[in-house]
Amino acid sequence: MVLTPLALTPLQLGGLLSGPLGQMLVVLVAVAVVILVGRLFLKVAWRLVTIAAIIVGALLLLSFFGINVL
Repeated sequence: MVLTPLALTPLQLGGLLSGPLGQMLVVLVAVAVVILVGRLFLKVAWRLVTIAAIIVGALLLLSFFGINVL
């Protein structure tokens, strides 16, 4: 296997990330990824909770009129 200078570039970046500022950058990028993924999950969770509230509300209304669905 022949290593070209272009292939060694990622290995050289490891030295940049070993300092305090590099570690802070890694932590900030990780937090940003967690926030972005969390936003997606919360968007889905919010829709599921809204749909569940509508369904339970409809079942409650039906039960008031004497229609037992469950």
